[in-house]
Amino acid sequence: MDAKTQIETMIKENPIMLFMKGEKDMPMCGFSAQVVKIMNLCGAEFTSFNVLDDDGVREGIKEFSNWPTIPQLYVNGEFIGGCDICTEMYGDGELQEVLEGAKAA
Repeated sequence: MDAKTQIETMIKENPIMLFMKGEKDMPMCGFSAQVVKIMNLCGAEFTSFNVLDDDGVREGIKEFSNWPTIPQLYVNGEFIGGCDICTEMYGDGELQEVLEGAKAA
């Protein structure tokens, strides 16, 4: 399976999908750690993928989203953003609403 198909499948099969560096319980960069912390504060059940384990996905996700950095959060198939956007949305209460929508879907 090519990287694009693999990415599409993960996003389609998981209502809340986080592409990150490291694992949920052991992030390998501060930005990924920040998004995991926010997701946990929101009580969100999410699936993550460690891009450090797969060069194809690590590069492919940047092309897929047309976004140059990781982590990247997808909710119900929609690209939400990276660390800065997630942090800002959390501060505004907007992320919590988006995540609630994913639970309802």
